[in-house]
Amino acid sequence: MKQKLFIKKSVIIRESKVFRNKKLVFRNNEDLSLSKFLKSIYKDQELKYPKFFKMDALSKLGYLGVEILTSGNIQDKETALVFANSASSLETDSAYADSMKEFPSPSLFVYTLPNIMLGEISIRHQLRSENIFLVSEEFDGSLFIDYSRTLFQQGKVENVLCGWVNLHNNEYDVFLWEIALSGGTDFNEEELKKLYLPTHE
Repeated sequence: MKQKLFIKKSVIIRESKVFRNKKLVFRNNEDLSLSKFLKSIYKDQELKYPKFFKMDALSKLGYLGVEILTSGNIQDKETALVFANSASSLETDSAYADSMKEFPSPSLFVYTLPNIMLGEISIRHQLRSENIFLVSEEFDGSLFIDYSRTLFQQGKVENVLCGWVNLHNNEYDVFLWEIALSGGTDFNEEELKKLYLPTHE
């Protein structure tokens, strides 16, 4: 018999908007660069984490999503992280390749693996947990379901944060959600698709 799992809350960052549990919590009507848009979210949420400014854009997207999802507090330090995207760290890889024409940038090189984002989140919240970063051509709920269920069935976790954090050519698509043993809506592919679909507001 399959263990019953639930989606407790979710966050979407897309098209200059931020949604928490499908409700609009931030909108920027200005035509900002990605960097300025991410800073505007940081300021709006009144976050205080100076390391944010050293991160690459992919890590900033993941960090902001998790802060908004968890209200800046992950109490269970064994909370697992299961993330994915379609472009890996290509945005930063390209920037690093450009920097090699003159002098390679050590600060960019650090971020030429997508799982560095998970490291940044783990450091911020002092997590001591399982984490994995997967690469898929498009958002695939079954990937998250299969891996997350295995973690719960093995008794390794009581909470999992999942995230689709995609960034390529300055186009971003962020969808994060928390899974637990109680509360919220059923954790299944149909519910994930409903949550991931574009939110019009």
